[in-house]
Amino acid sequence: MEGMDAPPKVEPGDRVAIVSPSWAGPGVFPVQHDQALHRIREELGLEPVEFPTTRKLGSSPADRAADLMAAYADPSIRAVFATIGGDDQITVLPHLDPAPFVADPKPFFGYSDNTNLLNWLWMHGVAGYHGGSTMVHLARGGGIDPQHLSSLRAALFQTGDFPVAEVREFSDEEVSWEDPASLTTSGPTVPSPGWHWHQPGTVVTAPTWGGNLEIWHWNLAASRWILPPERYAGSILLLETSEELPPAEEVFRMLRNAGERGLLEQFPAVLVATAKASNIGHRPSAADRARFRDEQQAAVLEALAAYNPGAMAVFGIDFGHTTPQWILPYGGRMTVDGPGRRIIAHF
Repeated sequence: MEGMDAPPKVEPGDRVAIVSPSWAGPGVFPVQHDQALHRIREELGLEPVEFPTTRKLGSSPADRAADLMAAYADPSIRAVFATIGGDDQITVLPHLDPAPFVADPKPFFGYSDNTNLLNWLWMHGVAGYHGGSTMVHLARGGGIDPQHLSSLRAALFQTGDFPVAEVREFSDEEVSWEDPASLTTSGPTVPSPGWHWHQPGTVVTAPTWGGNLEIWHWNLAASRWILPPERYAGSILLLETSEELPPAEEVFRMLRNAGERGLLEQFPAVLVATAKASNIGHRPSAADRARFRDEQQAAVLEALAAYNPGAMAVFGIDFGHTTPQWILPYGGRMTVDGPGRRIIAHF
């Protein structure tokens, strides 16, 4: 299956939109937001441009949609960054006119609730990038993670193959933005569980789809934001879960629903992110976190056994709600090389 054309590359000095299509976190934590803007200028050499609802709490879905359309309609804006996720971006989608997005398909970066927009762009033939939150990753207290920064630069500026690698250490903890230390300190890291390959007997090169499971399951429930199952045939499924920590039973049920729709069987390869197993209000022991991740993995494998028993799957890839986070193509192509135990993003 051929992927969508990658969005045009960005040039140093270009203007990039900074938008809040979900929660306007910059309005609550402006110091962290300003640190992200500074790093966009200094680390990436780009000029950030805020839009009217970027810092405006309680903006209507129509107003947030208007910002997105304005960013894509402005020829001087060459990329679009989401500040953070949220939980209601699905209400923004009905207010979007595809015309400016299709006319100038500039790269969009986001994850979590921004799976809504990534999926909407995919439906209209526009590729994006799964990953990136200016407030989470670019404003990170300990500096931008090298993995995140290298893959972000590749997606923005480069054309070619980018190897996605295992990481030695990761974190699923964060420092509260209410604590001034969050500007200089990041959450503690622990040894990574590494990758786990399931049925690694094939090589799949294909466009990607998916993202945050809870969000694309909402799209599935709403029906209007999901295409007929055969439109996804041959794609690589990206699968990650959020800081809401859905239990294994719920993960299985969501995937079962996709299976009953005829959707889960369409994907010859599934990439599953390292599951976040803690949040600000819940810090389980290391053993409990490992058990949580193992149970989620078992739930995914149970769903695949029922609805797509021939699929290859890779668990423990860092592209979700844990840190570090690789930027991955969304609609663009990736290669999952089972015999070679390699994963490559084609930027």
